[in-house]
Amino acid sequence: MLLKDKVILVVGAGGLLGREIVHAVVREGGQVVAADVDADLLKPLADELGQDSVLPVRMDITDKSSIEQVFEIAEETWGEVTGAVNTAYPRNKNYGRKALEVTYEDFCENVSLHLGGYFLFMQQCAVYSQKRNIEFSLVNMSSIYGSIAPRFDIYNKTDMTMPVEYAAIKSAVQHTTSYYNAYMKGVPFRANCVSPGGIENGQPANFLKAYRDKSRIKGMLSCDDVLGAVIYLLSDLSKYVVSQNIVVDDGFSK
Repeated sequence: MLLKDKVILVVGAGGLLGREIVHAVVREGGQVVAADVDADLLKPLADELGQDSVLPVRMDITDKSSIEQVFEIAEETWGEVTGAVNTAYPRNKNYGRKALEVTYEDFCENVSLHLGGYFLFMQQCAVYSQKRNIEFSLVNMSSIYGSIAPRFDIYNKTDMTMPVEYAAIKSAVQHTTSYYNAYMKGVPFRANCVSPGGIENGQPANFLKAYRDKSRIKGMLSCDDVLGAVIYLLSDLSKYVVSQNIVVDDGFSK
């Protein structure tokens, strides 16, 4: 019960990892404000875990008023929010092209949506903590590819790639997290990153093998493998952990 009596806002709660984080927070005794730009994805979570544990709300991390409204709804329902996890993954319809095919316009739009959204949500979490003078822990979801160059050889003989926008965004998320911690010194707001390796989700067998060959034992992760780091950073066990980037990748990046 590491999160007993805590109210946690999970952004991107309808996604693959977001759903599992919602379950993990509830298991640890917390109450979850489950937010996603697609509200239809949230009803099954609320039905499964119960309205006493999960409050489903629509939120767009690129819209300040949307973020502010979610904090207001959360407070009206359960009281002060004590932490948040941002797993949102906004992108346009052309996202995922290979680097030499990406247009300037698409690059700028995807960076604006994803990195811009993370900046705005981080800013509003810091404002919320400062106004109420409450302990607030933000966990930003980064990636190993925010710290190392892509291993492009693992994508051979597949249609997959590692988008150049993603590398730019996730490295910047890590630095922006440190920036806000430095800027908010003296305020009980803290932020950290979790950087997972690849998460298995129906990728081709030859890719999975190539990825595993560069790892220690398992290779591609399951969502469950990432949850421990997230719960730790939300809990009081990490009360004085600030500006850290916890890598969870079975040794892939080493």
